Amino acid sequence: PLPSKGLFLRPTLLTDVHPSSTVAQQEIFGPVLASMTFRTPAEAVELANNTTYGLAACVWSESINVALDVAAQVKAGVVWVNSTNLFDAACGFGGYRESGYGREGGKEGMLEYVVPAWTKQAGEAVVSSKLEGVSENNGANSDLELPTYNSEPLSIDRTVKQYIGGKQARPDSGYSFPVYNCEGKLVGEAPLGNRKDIRNAVEAARPANAKWAKAAAHGRAQILYYIAENLIQRREEIIRKLADFVGDTQAEAEFDSSVDRAFTYAAWCDKFEGSVHNPPFRMVTLAMKEAIGTVGILAPDDAPLLGLLSL
Repeated sequence: PLPSKGLFLRPTLLTDVHPSSTVAQQEIFGPVLASMTFRTPAEAVELANNTTYGLAACVWSESINVALDVAAQVKAGVVWVNSTNLFDAACGFGGYRESGYGREGGKEGMLEYVVPAWTKQAGEAVVSSKLEGVSENNGANSDLELPTYNSEPLSIDRTVKQYIGGKQARPDSGYSFPVYNCEGKLVGEAPLGNRKDIRNAVEAARPANAKWAKAAAHGRAQILYYIAENLIQRREEIIRKLADFVGDTQAEAEFDSSVDRAFTYAAWCDKFEGSVHNPPFRMVTLAMKEAIGTVGILAPDDAPLLGLLSL
């Protein structure tokens, strides 16, 4: 029986719910269970992640291997395996998407309020963050003369292209814009992208992000080492191009810092792993590290290479 006063709902089971139904998309704070069928674990994961929320989830299975595999793919802050609604202050708790960000409780919650001690002694990332001889508006001064290209003449009128999804592509706008060095001289052109180009870049990045997130830590480290090694092979060329924008002194220091950070991040890959919490009840909690996702970077003018490799 329900109380005579107040807004209450009897325990309700909704069957054959469509994935786009309101009860499947919105949070229902009440004794309501909406059920949907699925054929494969992959389809179940897709249905579970088809919502803007992600506070907590439960995975039930006779196979612990299937349960752990699915639990790692469900986009929820907490995923219980063959159990539900278990909390402990020793374990982090939080949400995904519109269910909130950050974590409360456990070591993860403490990290929101503390910083590593070594950061107090950390030095500057670059020797100098100031451009040498650059105007206040970064070469866009109307008083500057715009000379012609100082490179050798091209045999054909080459279209400046973008690099998206592993191949060169012309910008959808069909235009490019001039690029000036710190002295206001024209050193090249860059493609002028628009909304369609950004969409194409994001669409190309998402599949790569899924592969990167599932890659083993050793594999990620090898890729970052490979990037650093290839940068070193072209050290003189990159420093020469970088010097046009930030000066000779900073170009060399910035390049060395960029390579050093690439090696550092590669070394972190197989060390920055998840952890196992041991709460008082007879169970374990796996705190898993996940890839951030697709990231867009606007490399700053005062440190273009270092700003691309390190946020």
